[in-house]
Amino acid sequence: MKLNEFRDRKGKEKIVMLTAYDSQISKIIDQVEIDMILVGDSLGMVFQGRTDTRSVTMRDMIYHTQAVARGAKRTPVVADMPFKSDSTPFIALRNARRLVEAGAEGVKIEGRKTDVIEALIAGGIPVMAHIGLLPQTAEAYRVMGKTPEDAQKILQDALHLDELGVFSMVLESMPEGLAKEITGAVRAPTIGIGAGRYCDGQVLVINDLLGLDPTFTPKYLKRYANLYQVISDAVGAFKRDVRGGKYPDQEHTYH
Repeated sequence: MKLNEFRDRKGKEKIVMLTAYDSQISKIIDQVEIDMILVGDSLGMVFQGRTDTRSVTMRDMIYHTQAVARGAKRTPVVADMPFKSDSTPFIALRNARRLVEAGAEGVKIEGRKTDVIEALIAGGIPVMAHIGLLPQTAEAYRVMGKTPEDAQKILQDALHLDELGVFSMVLESMPEGLAKEITGAVRAPTIGIGAGRYCDGQVLVINDLLGLDPTFTPKYLKRYANLYQVISDAVGAFKRDVRGGKYPDQEHTYH
């Protein structure tokens, strides 16, 4: 399915999106046949070990988008526009085209950036909006829209972005009731992360889903595996075999 067709998915089957940062993982995801893969600027924290997403560069995003696109043969790839890469419509269009050349079919923009989004859509680049918690500019990672005033602002942002023609929008870290109201008010499908069950779809960071970091424990996260323990056990077994002279054995030696 092309990204611009996702508005037709509204109110139908739930949309499934996952992040990926490399070709091996995107190849596995591609075989499961989910709806979208996001190359998130969360790679700054998950892949690079930084404390936020603001240090992620266009070079980083292009590199990882290329890697993910090599593994994703059927699944549409969306790439995050990193911090300050969309500071003006001209700069945003230039950078978005670089991500498309790297293999993305569309880009994700944080916040209400009317001129930028209009320029990208006019330039033929599908745009996914992102409202609620905005990691690129947030002073702290917390639930947004808990007061009536904040909730109204987020709702108005959603309505405005919907009118611009975004093909979908991520709702991050907000009360379930607000996400339900937004989902019912906009034509674009909503994809939640920490926004409850009433969104049109859900997204998780693949590393979080796989349980690679036991110290990351937000309320919304459900781990579907414990690869931290699997990898630790495998590395420990390798260490014991090498130290004990059991590896390599005859079976794993060329003759």
